[in-house]
Amino acid sequence: MISSSEYGSNSWELLVTVDHQYEEEQKEFILRVSGDLHIGGVMLKLVEQIKISQDWSDYALWWEQKKCWLLKTHWTLDKCGVQADAKLLFTTQHKMLRLRLPNMKTVRLKVSFSSVVFKAVSDICKILNIRRSEELSLLKQSEDTLKKKKKKDKNTKEPVIEDILNLCNSPVISGSPASPGLYSKTMTPIYDPVSGTPASSTITWFSDSPLTEQNCSVLAFSHSTCSPETLAEMYQPRTLADKAKLNAGWLDSSRSLMEQGILEDDQLLLRFKYYTFFDLNPKYDAVRINQIYEQARWAILLEEIDCTEEEMLIFAALQYHISKLSLSSETQDFTCESEVDEVEAALSNLEVTLEGGKASNILEDITDIPKLADNLRLVRPKKLSLKAFKQYWFVFKDTSVSYFKNKESGQGEPIEKLNLKGCEVVPDVNVAGKKFGIKLLIPVADGMNEVYLRCDNENQYARWMAACILASKGKTMADSSYHPEVHKILSFLKMKNWTVSPQAVSDPESMDMKPECFVSLRYTKKYRSKQLAARILEAHQNVAQMSLVEAKLRFIQTWQSLPEFGLSYYIVRFKGSKKDDLLGVSYNRLIRIDAATGDPITTWRFSNMKQWNVNWEIRQVAIEFDQNVSIAFTCLSADCKIIHEYIGGYIFLSTRSKDQNETLDEDLFHKLTGGQE
Repeated sequence: MISSSEYGSNSWELLVTVDHQYEEEQKEFILRVSGDLHIGGVMLKLVEQIKISQDWSDYALWWEQKKCWLLKTHWTLDKCGVQADAKLLFTTQHKMLRLRLPNMKTVRLKVSFSSVVFKAVSDICKILNIRRSEELSLLKQSEDTLKKKKKKDKNTKEPVIEDILNLCNSPVISGSPASPGLYSKTMTPIYDPVSGTPASSTITWFSDSPLTEQNCSVLAFSHSTCSPETLAEMYQPRTLADKAKLNAGWLDSSRSLMEQGILEDDQLLLRFKYYTFFDLNPKYDAVRINQIYEQARWAILLEEIDCTEEEMLIFAALQYHISKLSLSSETQDFTCESEVDEVEAALSNLEVTLEGGKASNILEDITDIPKLADNLRLVRPKKLSLKAFKQYWFVFKDTSVSYFKNKESGQGEPIEKLNLKGCEVVPDVNVAGKKFGIKLLIPVADGMNEVYLRCDNENQYARWMAACILASKGKTMADSSYHPEVHKILSFLKMKNWTVSPQAVSDPESMDMKPECFVSLRYTKKYRSKQLAARILEAHQNVAQMSLVEAKLRFIQTWQSLPEFGLSYYIVRFKGSKKDDLLGVSYNRLIRIDAATGDPITTWRFSNMKQWNVNWEIRQVAIEFDQNVSIAFTCLSADCKIIHEYIGGYIFLSTRSKDQNETLDEDLFHKLTGGQE
């Protein structure tokens, strides 16, 4: 017999609640354990006590007070720090989750609640046939957006039944090997590059994907157009501070869903978080291209990104064209080889990368850097003065632009030399009004210098604009991406330059068009329906010959050319400042923005960054740049970990190359984004 004192000193009672899949009520079990018992042993004891024969392989222990999983089954209770007061839950690691995709469709699928979010998103993307999962993440809707929806729900008498696509038949088990062809360079094309439809029998590209061809077309095609009523019910940011709220809910990629308070059957948004769309290929990426297009479309319609009226009409014309082609069965019925070749040739020119075109095979003579020289007009806006453009002789060489009084004095000392490396380049164009302007915001010690250049025509504008864009990235006109950039700018200008065709306006198709579906609410209030339809059809003439995939890629490119593209805003307080500012995080830079006026104050490039870290005690992000420049700020609109992860994430994505065969260094991602909290 063992005395009660000895018995008590070696072992103790542990309360474990079992979350049984097939029973509504949870059952509690008391196990007698000792501190040297490992987690695997606890689970074995528990299963023996439950006495129900079933597959327990997906179950694990969740420690409720500490909000953590006990997944290291060889660790002892002592090593984990589990004592008699611990409440453990024995529950499944994979649970149902509702995901709202960029195209506003909701899918319901089984997701790992015990894997870190980075891994969970990778598994979700395998189910949905989306390559490059590192560009996406999960977003919790902000309370403001939900409040607006709840208000609207109270006003509606009949409940709206949401159409949910159920993909729960085959859960993706974390760590299961992907099919051998998944990341192979010689993988079989799985989508038709013209229409984006799945090529027959290749839908099983992902070995564990429960997608049927029908489900795949829901994800790869743009099906529905939205009414002004639907738009009015959705949250629309009015100010930059409102836009900052949209980015507050990103989940931490280094922690699991369960650790972040996500419950079974909760709804999250799956969104492209990082705006660097790498290696877009219509043969494999029909779902990915469509979802990027949809995210761009909703950003335009909800005015999450600003654009001019001219640009809004181009977006509307492309949407109208895409919706027509998506509904037409003809695009899905025929593809002849020559047509595919033509489209592939067009798409190779249209490849969507933020850095510009592909590297040229022709070796550039780097000793002979091209230069531009021409008469342009310049103005430096000053407070309380009218803008007056004055003509000078401009010379663009390397990454600098100099201007002189006239061509004759071009060999002497310039009036001023502007170094454009790290500057912001903003188009100021109205094709109809023959206005071709370039706005330059050049970083100086105490902020930004604002300079406006005015060109005479489209060709001059395209050459100078492309040179400015490359110079801002530290590249010269000798770079292989210069000529594709000029070509891209000219093609955008061509799209904006349309003439009224009476035939197009009186076209019978315009009778069926609902123009309100293709523009933001601002324009439905400004113009009558017939006026909008006529203007959209005018713009449509320039895109009417495009294939479905080409039109989507053109929409994405036009979105990428907007000045605000790729900026995620946060409200911050800089160290030493007495007022709040906005911080814009982009793929290659940080921008400090005046919260009252929306004007950029300073820009810092990631390429000049030495190191960045977080002081977790005071939740302050500190960044050091070259030339002894350092900044520090606290984030007011979100957790500082979100900004830290954004910066590290963009730096991680910049390390990708096509030679990597699409394998990802997950450890490097966590090293760059984790912040060692």
